[in-house]
Amino acid sequence: MNTSNNNIYRKKSKDPFDILIHEKGLRINNLLIDKKLDLIVIVLNNGKVLQSHISFYKRLKSATQEQLNSWRLISGGVGVCWDDLDEDLSIKGFIKTSALNSALLDLQGKEPLENIVA
Repeated sequence: MNTSNNNIYRKKSKDPFDILIHEKGLRINNLLIDKKLDLIVIVLNNGKVLQSHISFYKRLKSATQEQLNSWRLISGGVGVCWDDLDEDLSIKGFIKTSALNSALLDLQGKEPLENIVA
């Protein structure tokens, strides 16, 4: 019997985001969006709150408040989906995009760069 395939599934991730999400169970509990403030807030199941600008995401930026409010959690809270906008965001992608764009804004003093991290 070949067990090499089983070893792939037992292999632990070295990526700190994957460890938090897949091994520690980090999940999205709620999402708050305010288009006027250009603000998207993610409330996590560990009580932490992440925030970013809607304008960092091209499809979200051009959406109406009603469309932005029409979201659902996917993959047990690992991501968020806007079916009408054909947009999905994962916790991992949100953290990376938010951090990268914020750093670039601080360093360059320019407008947000859209969709830097897919």
